[in-house]
Amino acid sequence: MKAKIVLQDGTVAEGTGFGYAASVNGEAVFNTGMVGYPETLTDPSYCGQILIFTYPLIGNYGVPGYETENGLLKNFESDKIQARGVVLSDLSLEHSHWSAIKTLDEWMKEQKIPGVYGVDTRMLTRKLREAGTMPGKILFEGKKDVEFEDPNLLDLVSRVAVTEPVTYQKGEKRVTLVDCGVKNNIIQAFLRRGITVTRVPYDSDFLTIEADGIVLSNGPGDPKMCVSTIENAKRAMARGVPILGICLGCQILGLAAGADTYKLKYGHRSHNQPVNEAGTKRTYITSQNHGYAINSNTLSQDWREWFTNDNDGTNEGIIHISRPFFGAQFHPEASPGPDDTEFIFDMFVRALR
Repeated sequence: MKAKIVLQDGTVAEGTGFGYAASVNGEAVFNTGMVGYPETLTDPSYCGQILIFTYPLIGNYGVPGYETENGLLKNFESDKIQARGVVLSDLSLEHSHWSAIKTLDEWMKEQKIPGVYGVDTRMLTRKLREAGTMPGKILFEGKKDVEFEDPNLLDLVSRVAVTEPVTYQKGEKRVTLVDCGVKNNIIQAFLRRGITVTRVPYDSDFLTIEADGIVLSNGPGDPKMCVSTIENAKRAMARGVPILGICLGCQILGLAAGADTYKLKYGHRSHNQPVNEAGTKRTYITSQNHGYAINSNTLSQDWREWFTNDNDGTNEGIIHISRPFFGAQFHPEASPGPDDTEFIFDMFVRALR
């Protein structure tokens, strides 16, 4: 079936439809990662977005099974595809991998996610780099049209966070994980280190739960919409509780500390982003997925910039000068991507102890 992606500025790229045959809207963004599409598509931070993969070999190793570990899916970052739609240069209709149980096309049909392939993703990526991310839509021939929509104006976090607390029992030390759309592997990273995790809704009063530390998770959309989360993070800092922020959680930590955030032109979405650690010559290759960042110039004198992006100089992490509060804009748990920065979890565990 013929299909096309249309951007709000009038750009049209025609191709062949796959997955679920229905038109859909969302924010058009691009990802430059070479592997890990099952993890990427199930990352809650992609909620509301039409994901354009720049790498051509998508679907070639199929979709893995639904094995679980510690009550969480091992091969995915949540229990469903979170992106609204998928755009590819080429789709592998056949796959080859020992762990695969179905094709990408079959999986997207099951999950009712539309896609289009056979389009010039390089042209689309250049367009989004120059003009910035923008609303887009995937249209299938003969299917009802949809209006453009900017998902950043919506409360996306409420669509991906748990509504009731969930505890993953592992050890004596406990963390409260504030779920803004957490990836499974963040939870697994703590469980591997023998830490009990209590996962709570982002808008709950998480200070009522007894814990040795607080983790503010990743998630989609504008961090300024998480008003109650920001206020509770301020109260937690006043109590001196160790706090780790990851991705959106890092932005929430920055806002709670009095800094400001802003929307990036086209964001960082890949697992090949180089970040430099301040005060050193160390550069780490990181996994990232975010469209907002902290304005380092608005940090108070009690905070300093911890990491910066070597590509564009934007903030990639903050750390308090004397208290156990720190955040990383990238994903130290990777999945997909390199695990060069897993030491951040070890730092936080030491702070708990």
